Amino acid sequence: MTRQNRLLAALGPEERDALLSLMTDVALPQGLELSQPLSPIDHCYFPRTGIISTVVVSPTGKQAEIGIIGREGMSPSSAILGTDSNPFRTVMQVDGHGLRIRREDFQRQVEARPALRAVMLRWVQAFSCQVAFTALSQAVDHVDERLARWILMCHDRVDGDRLALTHEFLAVMLAVRRASVTNALHVLEGNGFIYSQRGIVVIRNRAALEAFAANSYGESEREYARLFPS
Repeated sequence: MTRQNRLLAALGPEERDALLSLMTDVALPQGLELSQPLSPIDHCYFPRTGIISTVVVSPTGKQAEIGIIGREGMSPSSAILGTDSNPFRTVMQVDGHGLRIRREDFQRQVEARPALRAVMLRWVQAFSCQVAFTALSQAVDHVDERLARWILMCHDRVDGDRLALTHEFLAVMLAVRRASVTNALHVLEGNGFIYSQRGIVVIRNRAALEAFAANSYGESEREYARLFPS
């Protein structure tokens, strides 16, 4: 079970068993809200399958995704740093299953076990790197490249080549109009990288999609691999 979450798998047996004794296996359906901005954190989540989206929300309600989390990590990383709230919205983007632990229990374990804390702080570094490169991509990359990067990141976190994604959800994640998502999907599909139909994206040529994404994809992935070698 723990091998399906790479962050738990990176722990020593004593630290992993201590967390597992406090965890519950839960379903994580698409659209499930895991936390709201500045609201108290009740639980921390370690996905085994599925994808969590971390979204920043403006005072006027505008939203943009800043990071995604699958079986390589946990959410929210702010709990590792000892806080009791999260400044971001976290929601299940792709449904799955995972392990849930009460935030207070998790923080007590992190405080009491230096080896656990060291691994979790490496995850904070890895996720912070992803957020930084998302900000860079949003600033300098064309929407076609940003969509390619995002599809690749989702593909990294699921089994198989099919992604259940609606245009509306993609528009929120990329902070663009729905029409821009449709146009970008047409570009990727026209190049033979993907196949798209209502609510589904199928990867057809992963290598070509990576080449198209160019510099927008890969740096945060390399940082994760450095921090958590196989």
